[in-house]
Amino acid sequence: MATEIEMRARFDQHAHDRLISRLERDGEDLGCDDKRIYFYVLPDKLLKVTDNTAAGSAKITLKTSRIGQGSAFPETEIPIAREDVAAAVRIFNALGFESEMHEAFNQRRNFRFRGVEIAVKWSQAWGHHAEFEVLLDDAPGQTALDEAEARIRTVAQELDVSLMSEQELADFTEAFEAAERDRKAGAAQPANAR
Repeated sequence: MATEIEMRARFDQHAHDRLISRLERDGEDLGCDDKRIYFYVLPDKLLKVTDNTAAGSAKITLKTSRIGQGSAFPETEIPIAREDVAAAVRIFNALGFESEMHEAFNQRRNFRFRGVEIAVKWSQAWGHHAEFEVLLDDAPGQTALDEAEARIRTVAQELDVSLMSEQELADFTEAFEAAERDRKAGAAQPANAR
C-alpha cells in the first residue's frame, strides 16, 4: 500500500493566480486533471470513486486516514472503467455508506516542483486550494515520512503558500460535514414540512 504525504492550503483568487504563474514559470506543468468525485467520509477512512473527466479514466481509492488526522495517507487504488463509476457508487451506497457520501467536482491542474506534486484546485466546498504531496513506497519509515513532510513545507514556503495546520484541517472538515448533514436532512424533509 503506497503512502501519500499530503498537506493542503486554501487561498483567494489572487494567491491562486500568483501560484499558477510561478508554477508555469518554474515548475513542470502536468496538465489539467478535472475530476468528479463521490467520497465517503468514514470515521477513520476516506473511500472515493473518482471519474477523471480530463483523463477519461476512473478509480476507487481507499485512504486509511482522514484529513485532519496527520499528513500520511496510506492508500489503495483500483482502476475501473468510467462506465462503471455509477455502479461503484450504487454498490457503496447499498453497503450502507450513502449517508456518508458527498459529491464534488474539482477543477484541477497538476504541477511538479522540486520533487513535490502540487494540485492547484477549485471546488465548491474548498474554494481555491492546493494539495502538496509526495508519494512514498509501501510502509515507509519515520525518517522517510519526516523528510517528505519537510520537503513539502520547504516547497510551500518557497512558493509563499501557507499550509493549513492539522487543527485547521480538522475544523474545516468538521464544519463541512456538519453543513452537509444539515443540507441532507433538509432535503429529506417533505416540502410542506419546510
